[in-house]
Amino acid sequence: MIITLLRHGEVDEAYRGCYNGHIDIGLSPRGKAEAKALAGVLKTEAFEAVFCSDLKRCRQMLEAFDLKTKPLYTQALREKSWGRHEGKRFEEIIQTESFAYESFEQWINALDGEQYPLYIKRIEHFFKNFLPLSPHKNILVVTHAGVIRVLMHLLQNISLEEAFSKGFGYANYICLDTQNWTFGEIQCL
Repeated sequence: MIITLLRHGEVDEAYRGCYNGHIDIGLSPRGKAEAKALAGVLKTEAFEAVFCSDLKRCRQMLEAFDLKTKPLYTQALREKSWGRHEGKRFEEIIQTESFAYESFEQWINALDGEQYPLYIKRIEHFFKNFLPLSPHKNILVVTHAGVIRVLMHLLQNISLEEAFSKGFGYANYICLDTQNWTFGEIQCL
């Protein structure tokens, strides 16, 4: 099975660089243009199944695609919830919280919302338990950068910090071959 993992396009400026998590924000005008451009790039792909985060920014990404199959929208592909830190920038959190940044893992565990081990288990379950049951060989998954990076952490046996240091911009995509669980190169517009 080949899974094309696609990150949603650019969001409105007020939310760029923020811990957006489950905030249901849409794409910026540029993000909508990125969706159209990417739909053109991937138009020859015969995706047999499409799975998409149920959040607006991912749903809007698919609006530009001329799909032959109906997408399945799921909370399983959502970004991590950041609770009361949703929509805030790093600097704002530092100024308002009693904890400071000490290390990557300490920081993500200190923030509110979904516990990171549960977030990782959710992603692992979707990709290792749910998707392999699909009879389809060519699948499109529209999700968030955090989901894709956690999957890289799990499959490439790299630390979360290393996975999150990989550049994975808006409207980027990468292919995953589940026969040997290897990634191709990150594709940019």
